[in-house]
Amino acid sequence: MASKTREKLIEVARQLFAHKGIENTTMSDIATASEKGRRTIYTYFKNKREIYNAVIEKESEQVVGRLREIFAIDMDPLEKLMKFVDVRIDIVEETIRRERESPVLRTLMVRDVRRMERIRNLAVEKELEMLHKIMDDGVAMGLFTRKSIDNAFVGMIMMFQGIELSVMRNNYAFYGIDPDKVREQAKSFILSAITSQPPAQQN
Repeated sequence: MASKTREKLIEVARQLFAHKGIENTTMSDIATASEKGRRTIYTYFKNKREIYNAVIEKESEQVVGRLREIFAIDMDPLEKLMKFVDVRIDIVEETIRRERESPVLRTLMVRDVRRMERIRNLAVEKELEMLHKIMDDGVAMGLFTRKSIDNAFVGMIMMFQGIELSVMRNNYAFYGIDPDKVREQAKSFILSAITSQPPAQQN
């Protein structure tokens, strides 16, 4: 019961923050909208900042929730890494599509840029943690070498950012890229990067 009350408070606060803005939302607003007394709110949260942080945590977890599901699948690290790429691109494409189809969502994102940036940054932190776990497991099983994944990791992060930007701008055609082939080409790039020996460094 206690966890349900906390989740309800978080969800009510999320909606109020989205529509009124963080600064314009008070603890009394949250109490009224959730049909809970202020005393109940203070049982779970010391102040509005704590509620705000809980909202950010929940929304960032929703972004990466599908990536976490990969760990429940019985696959070796290399297969998980390829699945990670697929799901990561799926999330970007679905998020951008929802934003384009919902003028309300676009408006909320523009008026609350700081909140959206915090959600995104926290989601990226969690994403990187999962990516490191997959790659570390691969090293432990002898599928990858530490040097190859360290070098590939940088390229992967930059690649993900580039794909995200291209999806947002819808500019694949400008670069002569077939969007239907992007994910297979991305996986091919990553596979060759982590299974080949990097060139020796020059002195």
